[in-house]
Amino acid sequence: MRRYFGRKLLVYGLTFFVAVTVNWLIPRFMPGDPVQSMLSRANVSQPAAVEAMRLHYTSMFGFDQPLWRQYLNFWGALLRGDLGISIWLFPTPVTDVIVRAVPYTLGLLVPAILLSWVAGNRFGAFAARRRWLDNSVLPLGYVLTATPYMWLAILLAWALGIVAGIFPVAGAYSFAMRPELSWAFAGSLLQHWFLPFASLFLVAFGGWAIGMRNMIIYELEADYVTYLRSLGAPGRLVRRYAFRNAILPQITGLALQLGVLVAGALVTEIVFSYPGLGHLILQAVQNQDFFLLQGTFLFIVLGVLVANFVVDVAYVLVDPRTRAGMGGAA
Repeated sequence: MRRYFGRKLLVYGLTFFVAVTVNWLIPRFMPGDPVQSMLSRANVSQPAAVEAMRLHYTSMFGFDQPLWRQYLNFWGALLRGDLGISIWLFPTPVTDVIVRAVPYTLGLLVPAILLSWVAGNRFGAFAARRRWLDNSVLPLGYVLTATPYMWLAILLAWALGIVAGIFPVAGAYSFAMRPELSWAFAGSLLQHWFLPFASLFLVAFGGWAIGMRNMIIYELEADYVTYLRSLGAPGRLVRRYAFRNAILPQITGLALQLGVLVAGALVTEIVFSYPGLGHLILQAVQNQDFFLLQGTFLFIVLGVLVANFVVDVAYVLVDPRTRAGMGGAA
């Protein structure tokens, strides 16, 4: 088992290195000059002052150095925990900007991932045993899982926000309020959180329900189920074994879908102007903020890799056949 996780860590480390390198290169292939974008917001009219500021900021950000030297400097700063200074919010460090946005993104992602996975699997297993439910309600799951996150977010914002006026459609809390520990502020947070969460939850829920429904039907037709029934095993015991075997591919699917869910969360945040990492990525692109863009990408890559590793560990703990195979290989 130690050798197995050692190989896994090596693969994840290599994936992290390649992904971070690609994320570092992407902003530098973007059109535009980040220093010029920064100077245009400064409203400096004297040509001499503009040129002096350009030389100063170009040297400060390291843009006057060769690309390979900038790359080495990036890894050196990253190993020290330094993600640089935000060009858009100069002179705020990128780490401070990301730390303020991360709770909003995690507040959307973690409940959406966990609740959709649990509810979708339970509903899919239940629908597989009820023909009327399978024929009437479950087709809605096909529609949900094929719906783009952005389109569903816009539809919910229009229906429940603009037309019905039940939920707000922008921001993380009321613009008339300041963050504080109070029931009124918590209620405002919950109201603004619901629509982004619902758009993520519904799409993921449909996919998990369809997957579990198909797996349960497959398991109920397996030989071991026929054998258990011939022995007179109660239906509850048969369904329990079928569910335990059907849940294993769903755990693997959870690892594969994490990146899709994260991308969906970023797009959903942009639709609702939710101040998470998706909002930061949009602002970084619009302002050519290389350091903020690569910092947010770094956090997303690291989060997805850690979550995948946790899923790998959970799969080993849940499936005794995997542990037996690892023990035999050792």
